[in-house]
Amino acid sequence: MAAELRERLALLGQAAQYDVCSVTERPVEGSAPREELARYVTYVIAQGGRRMPVMKVLQTSACEKNCFYCPFRAGRDLRRETLAPEELARAFDEMWRRGLVEGLFLSSGIVGTRRTQDRMIATVELVRRKYGFPGYIHLKLLPHAEPAHIERAVQLADRVSVNLEAPSPERLALLAPKKDFGAGLVQTLRQAAACIRAGEGRYARAGQTTQFVVGAAGETDRELLSTSQMLYEELGLARAYYSAFSPVPDTPLASQPPTPPLREHRLYQGDFLLRRYGFRVEELIFDAQGHLPLHTDPKTAWAEAHRELFPLELNRAPRELLLRIPGIGPVAARRVLAARRRGTLRSLGDLEKLGIAAEKAAPYILLAGRRPLVQLSLW
Repeated sequence: MAAELRERLALLGQAAQYDVCSVTERPVEGSAPREELARYVTYVIAQGGRRMPVMKVLQTSACEKNCFYCPFRAGRDLRRETLAPEELARAFDEMWRRGLVEGLFLSSGIVGTRRTQDRMIATVELVRRKYGFPGYIHLKLLPHAEPAHIERAVQLADRVSVNLEAPSPERLALLAPKKDFGAGLVQTLRQAAACIRAGEGRYARAGQTTQFVVGAAGETDRELLSTSQMLYEELGLARAYYSAFSPVPDTPLASQPPTPPLREHRLYQGDFLLRRYGFRVEELIFDAQGHLPLHTDPKTAWAEAHRELFPLELNRAPRELLLRIPGIGPVAARRVLAARRRGTLRSLGDLEKLGIAAEKAAPYILLAGRRPLVQLSLW
């Protein structure tokens, strides 16, 4: 790869860090020859828990939008770069064939929605058709993407996404005044969902996602999770990502304090309860301002607020109630149900053998009619 192309690719890869594609993503860790690639190669957790290196890059860092939080907002003084579809596709192919990456995440700044989306789709078509790449591709859909663009994107990519940024039109106006929450963003999500359903499992098999900027527009955790719940139920969204706001110099929000990472973490925990545990937003515990408590995880907060339901007999509780016990998740619940068919669970040691956080679950359970012995907290 030519040095000039490597430099441009590195800049666009570094720029792509602001677009979250996996909550578990990590920079590449490797030997010295790979260090230069760390700026645009990310590890994500693939199906089955395997770490997969992905080339994460922007088509262009030029942008006509003036989003108040974004380092690439229109008018901000910084070096802009663009890669032609053939340049980007060829660079990806070289990295794939060298065994450096196994997937592609392609996002972009916006310089005319139609023109930019054309170039992004052209890049992916080259990667698929010319270079024969059969693996994972995540392709970003731009606001107001045309129906033909959306249909082609879900045919080419394993996953597509549209960043809502905020949970409502009012909140979005405080972040990105040139973006239209309903017609530009939600409608694009709806059209993508319809194309994916029409494909009957052939298109975008990993579904679609969205991303929120957390804390920059004064939104509450309840607002964010309520919007995510709506998207899960109505559009079959695969998942939502939550990105804690970090101020960028020379932007309108530069003086605003950063959002604590713990708030982002609690949102992911609450979101997981909605997607995997059967909770609804109305059941979660929020403070007077509409935020999840930071001092404890959302599931434990719910259990503490519903002490009348506990302790539960672990040997008889149905799956839906097992999932309400702190320390027991979907995998652990499945193991408990299987273990009960073989015999009676009688001790915390029995639970530890099943991979359960026994100490966390202990205050909320009975084992064969007895409360398990636990070490009381010093505090």
